[in-house]
Amino acid sequence: MSVHNEDSVNLIVEALGELQDDTTVPKNVKERILATINCLQDNCEVSMRIDRALQELDEISEESNLQAYTRTQIWSIVSMLEKKQL
Repeated sequence: MSVHNEDSVNLIVEALGELQDDTTVPKNVKERILATINCLQDNCEVSMRIDRALQELDEISEESNLQAYTRTQIWSIVSMLEKKQL
């Protein structure tokens, strides 16, 4: 993988880390965000990491107890990942 792609993934991990540190995010969602971060930091091929992260984020975005602005942030991260997938 190119350094540029790895840098982009690191930016996405940072954005997820900010969500995980947000005190308004429910604990169960924080656990799933951590799983997504771990997925993105795995040593497998980048396309596999992105696919797994997208699946996880899709499920997180459907959480009923999620604040609207948090859901919007998740959708923004999904958009960034989808651009990396092309």
